[in-house]
Parts: sequence; structure tokens; C-alpha cells
Amino acid sequence: MKTAYTCFCTDVIHDGHLNIINETKKLGRVVVGALSDKTLIRFNKFPTISQEERIKLYRSLEGVDEVVIQDDMMYDDVITLVHPDYVVHGDNWKEGPEKTIRDHVEELVKSYGGEVVDVPYTYNEKVKKIDLQLREKLAMPEYRRKRLRQLLEMTPIVKAMEAHSGLTGLIVEKTVVEHEGKLDQFDAMWISSLCDSTAKGKPDIELVDMTSRFRTIDDITEVTTKPIIFDGDTGGLTEHFVYTVRSLEKMGVSAVIIEDKTGLKKNSLFGTEVEQTQASIEDFSAKIAAGKKAQLTDDFMIIARIESLILERGMEDALNRARAFVKAGADGIMIHSRKKDPAEILEFCDKFRSEDTKTPIVVVPSSFNTITEAELADHGVNIVIYANQLTRSAFPAMQKTAEDILRYHRAKEVDDRLMSIKQIITLIDEL
Repeated sequence: MKTAYTCFCTDVIHDGHLNIINETKKLGRVVVGALSDKTLIRFNKFPTISQEERIKLYRSLEGVDEVVIQDDMMYDDVITLVHPDYVVHGDNWKEGPEKTIRDHVEELVKSYGGEVVDVPYTYNEKVKKIDLQLREKLAMPEYRRKRLRQLLEMTPIVKAMEAHSGLTGLIVEKTVVEHEGKLDQFDAMWISSLCDSTAKGKPDIELVDMTSRFRTIDDITEVTTKPIIFDGDTGGLTEHFVYTVRSLEKMGVSAVIIEDKTGLKKNSLFGTEVEQTQASIEDFSAKIAAGKKAQLTDDFMIIARIESLILERGMEDALNRARAFVKAGADGIMIHSRKKDPAEILEFCDKFRSEDTKTPIVVVPSSFNTITEAELADHGVNIVIYANQLTRSAFPAMQKTAEDILRYHRAKEVDDRLMSIKQIITLIDEL
């Protein structure tokens, strides 16, 4: 009897999945692959039930003969294990980023005479409602909040991109690229005070209050599901910071990063060009401890950002602060530099990792932007934040468009570099 294989990555079975099973049954013995948690998360399908529960769910389906774990997005492991005569999938993978997967699978099975079978994708009001309900479930605070910790356990390095609005959040959420036969995407979102302030036309000096910044979070969480890391600046007064922690936790934010400075906040890229005061180790440790005491779940993370290298206080000062802040309860350490050479960042990471192998390290390679994620991971970095690139790319494009419309007194000259409104609104899910 021939073997037909199909892979599921869903927590909820609907008509589309049942149709796939029925079509697979016509071809032979049905083997269903359950995409593993690790691979699901890389595939932007955060599970709401456990891997074991998904396996049990798939085994309960009428017509399923066997369930196996698929641990490779590109199917290499299951093709070797199952050696199926047919690989069955909805025809939605014939275009877009997933076409890379289909092409790879087709090449694998053709090598021994197998075949890829594309089943017309099932989409009706019932399926649409179930998909929407699942997306809404993924957006719920109790599910979103824990995802950063999940990612840290399952991926070599977490990639976070800045978002400062619902639309930029959707760009981070939905951008997927094919590169060297693999699919890749961002893992998390960074809500930067700089980009949030800039989008509102305000200086980056903590002028935009938390109420306004929380509104930005609301705009993003309403339309996305990926974990959020929030730029908390200095955290403000300790008495205020504890309330910020509680609020962020309730909203489903995964982490807040606060920097060890006091007084009027100035952007770190100014370094010693402007007067900036670093908080004492004791005071900042007390703020971290107060924040940890205030939080109600184990999911939320407080990450301490160290400004010693920015302010040219030296490597030993940075390391002493890192040790103290971890002891105070920090769930991660962010080390920052404005030098174009990443040498001092890598030196810090190597020295910190030699004595602390577990605490996550966060870096923001804005100035030292030649280094790759893989190189950072080799030095123990766990999270890389692309902190302002969307804002910086949008501004010159908008400015150039405005100038050209003024110059030519019409819009034709700018049209060839504009995305159509139709393309933009395809990012936005309709109810």
C-alpha cells in the first residue's frame, strides 16, 4: 500500500484540514506530520496548545493511520523517515514565500519517484471565523507575553525589529523572505521611545508620556501576535516604574528594557557629547528589584541596559554593573556601544559569558552594523534589536516624494517608486 503524507501546524481542526485528510486517504496510508514547537515558532505559528496535545488531536482524526513529529520546515527529516509516495498540501503553497518549501519537497520526492499533490485550499465563512479566532487567541496577553522566553529557549538568536504604529507592526509581523532555500522572518517587535517620539514629532527626552506610549502598544497589539520588547528609557522614578511593569504585563508585553541613567534622558548616540549621568549601581539595582517584586507572572522580563561603554567608563565598570544587575533580578543584560567597530561589544560578551552562561545578552547593532547575527550568536548574544531602521528608511523616502511633488507640481514623477494602496491594504486583515 502506498503512503501519503501531510503536515499540520494547527491547534484547531476545521473543514480545510478534514478535506486534506479525505484527499490524502484516496492516495494510500495516511501519515500526518505534527510540526514541532521549535519549528512552529520559527514558522510564525506560535502554539496555543502543547506539542503532545497536537499529536493527540491529529491521532483522533478519522482516517489518520500514523502521526510523526516533523522537526524540519523543509521536510528533509520526514521525507527520509517516511519516504512517502505522495506529499499532500493545500495549493496555497504554490506561490509566495512557501513556494520555496514546495519546490524543495518536490525535488526530494521526485528523486525516488514520489509526487507532490496540491489540494485546492478550502476557504469559507466557517474556516475564516476559526482562523480569526485562533489569531485573536494568539494576540491575547497571556499567550503573547510568554513568547519571548519561548523563543530564547528554542532559537539561536531572537531578531527584533522596531515598530511604532499598527502598520509598521504589520510589516514586522508579516514580512517573510526566502534566502538560500530557507524562509526567514523577524521574531519580535521593539517599541522604541526614539521612534515613538519621532513619529509624534517630539524630541527623544521622555517627553511622550507613558499613557501615549501605551496607546502605541495598543495599536500594535490589536493587529499583531509577535512578542513585544518595550523601550522603557530610564524607567523613571522607582515608585512609577513598578506601575509601568504591572501595566506592561497586563498588556501582554514580553519585556521592558531600562537604562542605567538618571536625569533628563538624552539619546545614547550622543555619548559624551552631551552631559549624561549614569545611575549608581545601588540605585539602579533597587529599581530592578522593585520592578521584579511588582510583576505578577514569571513570563515578563526586565532587562538592564548598561551605558558604561557609551559613556566611556570602561569595560570593568560595565561588567561590575552586569553582575550587580543580574544579582538584583535582571532577566537579561543589554550592552550598548556607538563605535562602528564591534570589538568592545564582543569583548564584553565574551567576558560576561565566561562567568554567566545563562543570562540573555541583548545588543543593538545600529552603529556596528557590519556584524552578522551568526557572529553575534557565536559570542553569546541572544537577542539582536534593529532599533530604528524602519523609521530611518521611511523618512528620506517621504521627504523625497514631498520634494518632487513640489518640484513638478504633479505626482506622476514619484509614482514609479510608490507602493499601490491595494498592496498596502493587503497587509490589513479584514473581519
